[in-house]
Amino acid sequence: MEKFEKLGLDEHLLRAIKEKGFTAPSEIQEKSIPLVLHGKDVIAESSTGSGKTLAFAAGIIKKVEPGRGIQALVLTPTRELAEQVAQSIAEFSRFKKLEVVSVYGGVSMYNQVKMIPRSEIVVGTPGRILDHLNKRSLDLSRINTLVIDEADRMFEMGFIEDVEKIIGECSNKRQTLLFSATISKDVISLSRKYMINPVGISAESYVDPKKLKQVFYDVEDNVKFSLLKHLLENENSGLVMIFCNTRKNVDFVSKNLSFMGLDVVPIHGGFSQEKRNRFLSMFNSEKSKVKILIATDVAARGLDIKNVSHIYNYDIPLSKNEYIHRIGRTARAGKEGKVINILTPRYYDNFQDIIQ
Repeated sequence: MEKFEKLGLDEHLLRAIKEKGFTAPSEIQEKSIPLVLHGKDVIAESSTGSGKTLAFAAGIIKKVEPGRGIQALVLTPTRELAEQVAQSIAEFSRFKKLEVVSVYGGVSMYNQVKMIPRSEIVVGTPGRILDHLNKRSLDLSRINTLVIDEADRMFEMGFIEDVEKIIGECSNKRQTLLFSATISKDVISLSRKYMINPVGISAESYVDPKKLKQVFYDVEDNVKFSLLKHLLENENSGLVMIFCNTRKNVDFVSKNLSFMGLDVVPIHGGFSQEKRNRFLSMFNSEKSKVKILIATDVAARGLDIKNVSHIYNYDIPLSKNEYIHRIGRTARAGKEGKVINILTPRYYDNFQDIIQ
């Protein structure tokens, strides 16, 4: 705790950190928190699971006061990440009695409209934030802290115009914090337009390459699923994530593995938000017997899922970046991890780009 105390954190946050059993700040926390607390605009390059939520929450909790309306906004690319970040900030800020509301699509706006006036911090996806702005159920004119989380993913998903519209609704007297797994041209362009003398920092990848084993099996399409089942039954694994490129393949793999007696949950954009949250909770619970998650790239970024021992690429991803983000789910915090690529002829070109 001594290192956390030296960072100058709010006393309420220190109490929450101590209660959660944290002993020392991560690299991104140590580098960014002093800058954030001094009111600097920050561009932080940091992978999922590196502790970035606490890094930007530190500034929010210091500046936001109870009962004074919405003062902080965190933008996330996906609903799941919005839910996760909101929950984390609520835990960190509970001794200061700050109210946090998560705002995203796929669920009714009614409860969100009721909760917003009672809250001080909003965490949400760009589309639903714009819905509330258009309905005048959300006022961003008193925002003192704007966080854009997983910025590179946000732009890959085509949200750049929505993000710029939202920034335009925020107070000009704000601190802007931009966190991203990679610093792309779009990220740099956004920072030049909307940030004031931003300080750039980066943390080393949270994944330990020395503990990450990557293999591939070159097979024909007609034995692809049989190989997956064989490996799942014979690999000594903990939590397993299987990635597919399409919703159709996620459904196919999950239904057939379930039929063969394996406990699995699928995640993709075709499910309701309630169902996605429930399946993620089942997979992420120590008490659950579900140890296999089958997903599209909706689960490759942002979500903090610990203790994943194996990643299976049932479909080889279409880009190097997606491959990096998928494999970044394992070999974390000093633990060993294994990536198994099931390669078929249609993905030869993709895989060639990745291994180069």
